[in-house]
Amino acid sequence: MCCAFLSKQSVLPRNVDTGSGARDWHRACGRFVWFYQWNCGIRAFLAAQVRCPVSFTLDKSRTLRRSADCLMKTLFLLRHAKSSWSDAQLKDFERPLNERGTADVPLMAERFLRRGVTIGSIITSPALRAKTTAKLFADAIGFPEAEVIANPELYFAGSGMFLKATRSVDEECDTAMLIGHNPAITDFANALSNSQIDTMPTSGLVELSLPVEQWGDIDFGEATLVSFDFPKKTEA
Repeated sequence: MCCAFLSKQSVLPRNVDTGSGARDWHRACGRFVWFYQWNCGIRAFLAAQVRCPVSFTLDKSRTLRRSADCLMKTLFLLRHAKSSWSDAQLKDFERPLNERGTADVPLMAERFLRRGVTIGSIITSPALRAKTTAKLFADAIGFPEAEVIANPELYFAGSGMFLKATRSVDEECDTAMLIGHNPAITDFANALSNSQIDTMPTSGLVELSLPVEQWGDIDFGEATLVSFDFPKKTEA
């Protein structure tokens, strides 16, 4: 209200003397209005920090850039490691990892650790090859094995089930990992980020950035593909 009042007073009526005194009053009003508006802006900025802190960094071009990490979630998709087909009597659900698969998981975990990222939740298909992949990966990155969640909906699931699992991640976690099977996990990665990954190899790892504050808000086509790594890739 003060701003509105002073703004009106800064426009002098035509019949008012525009001598030095009037001009000084005009300038004083203008300065006060500017200061008041500047102060309102600072107060609004500080209030916003209570909800979502904003950090600024000065790059080489000496420009300020806003960090919006608080508005993002990070999702990793890991296809189970290479499995064994040596026992034809085993059901698909019970197939174990083979020697190569067992060796690939620690390799991918080591590459993952180089990112400096901390996983808040790991959700896996309950199939033996996926659960073993989850256990080996969790052990390698220091994630408690007891906290790995087996979700039956990720076994022989479609993209819709992967989306449902993503939306169910604990909101206290900013970073989560889903471990599952092809073709669903590749289809889900592509649908979520509008990417065109041909296929995720065994132990393939996709990182997606989600522009949401709540896991429950994510939908197809909204994510950004950050990286796609796999054991035979020459550069992680």
